[in-house]
Amino acid sequence: MVITSEDELFARAHALAERGERQILGIAGPPGGGKSTVARAVVAALGEQARLVPMDGFHLAQPELVRLGRRDRMGAPDTFDSAGYAALLQRLRGDEPVVYAPEFRREIEEPIAGSIAVPSQTPLVVTEGNYLLLWPGIKPLLDECWYVETDEELRVQRLIQRHIQFGKTPEYARAWVLRSDERNAELVAETAHRADVLVRL
Repeated sequence: MVITSEDELFARAHALAERGERQILGIAGPPGGGKSTVARAVVAALGEQARLVPMDGFHLAQPELVRLGRRDRMGAPDTFDSAGYAALLQRLRGDEPVVYAPEFRREIEEPIAGSIAVPSQTPLVVTEGNYLLLWPGIKPLLDECWYVETDEELRVQRLIQRHIQFGKTPEYARAWVLRSDERNAELVAETAHRADVLVRL
C-alpha cells in the first residue's frame, strides 16, 4: 500500500488508535528521509491519543562509542542498544501505569534516560527510526510499520544542513554524510519491502 497525502496518513493512524487496545506504529526510513517529520505530524494530529517514542533514544553514549572504537561510525546499526529498544517496546505492550523512554538530544549528542512518559491510557505509540525493519526482533513488536521515501538529493541536503545546524562546518558535514550517513541509508533502503505501507509525500 502507498500513501501520498497527510490526510491519508492521519486517517490510518487514527484508525489504529481506535482499535480498543494499545497499538504501536513504527515509521522507518533512511537518515534525513523525513520519518521524524511524519511521526511528529501524526502525533500532533492525534493529540492525547498518541505519544512519540523515537528509536534514537537508544544511541550508545559517547564514552561507550569511544571505548568500542565506533565513534566515527555513530548512527550505524551497532552504535545503538537494539536489545534495550526491543525491551522498551515489549514494556509498552504491558499494563504498567506509565513507561518512561529515553530521548536523544542532538545539541549534546547524548541520550537522556526517562525523558518521555507514556501513560497506560495512551492508545497509540508512534516510534520512528532508521532500523525498525533491519533489526529482526523489532518488526514483530509493531502493529504496523510505514517506510518513508523521499527525493534522494533533497534527503542528502537535509542531512548536511542538520549537521551544520548543530555546529559542524559545511565541509565536515558533507564529508560525514557521504561517508557515514549514506552507508547507513543503503542498509535501510534494502529493508523497504518489509514495510506494511510506503509513504511518499
